[in-house]
Amino acid sequence: MSIFLDRNTPVIVQGITGRMARFHTREMLDYGTNVVGGVVPGKGGETAEGLPVFDTVKEAVEATGAEASLVFVPPPFAADSIMEAADGGIRYCVCITDGIPAQDMIRVKRYMYRYPRDRRMVLTGPNCAGTISPGKALLGIMPGHIYLQGPVGVIGRSGTLGYEAAAQLKAHGIGISTSVGIGGDPINGSSFRDILRRFEDDGETEIICMIGEIGGPQEAEAAAYIRDHVTKPVVAYIAGLTAPKGRTMGHAGAIISAFGESASEKVEILSEAGVSVAENPAVIGDTIARVMGRAA
Repeated sequence: MSIFLDRNTPVIVQGITGRMARFHTREMLDYGTNVVGGVVPGKGGETAEGLPVFDTVKEAVEATGAEASLVFVPPPFAADSIMEAADGGIRYCVCITDGIPAQDMIRVKRYMYRYPRDRRMVLTGPNCAGTISPGKALLGIMPGHIYLQGPVGVIGRSGTLGYEAAAQLKAHGIGISTSVGIGGDPINGSSFRDILRRFEDDGETEIICMIGEIGGPQEAEAAAYIRDHVTKPVVAYIAGLTAPKGRTMGHAGAIISAFGESASEKVEILSEAGVSVAENPAVIGDTIARVMGRAA
């Protein structure tokens, strides 16, 4: 069983009538994802990519049994869409939207914690590439053809570096169990620690690849969790070794404000926790292959 998705997971797309949402809905359908409908307020009764469109998430869930949602909603309205998914009974939500105000995401996090743990929706993103369990389901915008099915669990703040890792692993003939983009914003739905816990419990995952970057405490928190709770080997790459202090680099969350938030400090903290750290992005696949005993 994949950690979030399988071939049968019914998926809806919030904002499905938008140009990019339509494109990626078609890509997901072609990959084999069980997309069952979409949600756009005021467009209930219409169709998009051959799928029914509903006015609300609750209506969509009642009609289709949807369990997962992909949010393709513009930044001013995306937070409300995520909260609507949580209220509507969605179990797993991926938010692609970039540019959601941090204050909106604080409101989202507080709203989700209104629900008891057994009913609380899992959110990944915003500002992420999505989640893919190769050969099973794709919920996001990643190019499915570069992912082989296999034993490596991937967690990343950067979508493009996640693609790079997948392509390098494919060149080695090594596949991925699930790849999860957690997003590059300062406040996101799930942390490295949250996904590490799921991979540790996942029978299909034998080794974990963690792709981080400068800014924020998440990698340091993940290192402590790996040291104390993770038995599987972990390989990491941290982007931003040459980034100047005090500058936002790339993602909104990539700004150094405290000790442990620079790339070099994160590398040191992870190494001390027993993590194998790739020196540069070109050797992520080589490092994983070496740890797995499959180096050329």
